[in-house]
Amino acid sequence: MPEGWAEKRVVISPDPAALAESVAPRFLSRVAKRVDEGKVAHISLTGGSMGAAVLAAAARNPRAARLDWSRVHFWWSDERFVPLGHADRNDRQAREACLDVPAENIHATLGSDDGTDLDGAAAAYAAELARFPGAEGPWPSFDVCFLGVGPDGHIASLFPDRSEIQITDRSVVAVRDSPKPPPERITMTRPVINSSKRVWLVLAGADKAAALGLALAGASYASVPAAGAKGRKRTTFFVDQAAASQVPPDLIDREY
Repeated sequence: MPEGWAEKRVVISPDPAALAESVAPRFLSRVAKRVDEGKVAHISLTGGSMGAAVLAAAARNPRAARLDWSRVHFWWSDERFVPLGHADRNDRQAREACLDVPAENIHATLGSDDGTDLDGAAAAYAAELARFPGAEGPWPSFDVCFLGVGPDGHIASLFPDRSEIQITDRSVVAVRDSPKPPPERITMTRPVINSSKRVWLVLAGADKAAALGLALAGASYASVPAAGAKGRKRTTFFVDQAAASQVPPDLIDREY
């Protein structure tokens, strides 16, 4: 077995709807454990259809109403540099999910209509992260970092064979000419993502199967960024059956 496989767990659901319903209670349980101990929970969210579906499923779960959301902070591993409220923004999905997180605990990036340029917005987000430094650097230690995975293996806005995936001396960088529209984005770097306690990659669809297979097989993170995503305590791929076609049986976790 290639190095790194044993550190990654794969949990399979039948379809995208079941996948969201499976991840949501695990998310709420993790948040509840943290806040019930009187601690603050920092969560890095992701965009895309599955990111939105998980948040919506969490909001529907009765347990959500019993949580102390005042101790929860939401962040985003990446954001599209478009106006605030734009349909392309990842933070819009979280706001629409109606989880009762105080507005001051929702840490969104600046928009293109906020009077700053792309580099300024990236610097501002890095400064916001630095307000909550963790042991690993000037950024929070995320209890859970959600990530989507593209068919090309990208995570956040870290795309294959581009310079952003190699940057380790900054927490946030600007992305220009993104291979996926919109072209201008802001993304956290690998050190921030990989300092998270838990990295949960959520992906569905047959078009993700090859990327998932490469990520599990220990491909180069430069060419398959998802292969380089790793939580300090746990790295879990939550996938649907269609995305799991290339997952070796011995990597499937049937108990988690």
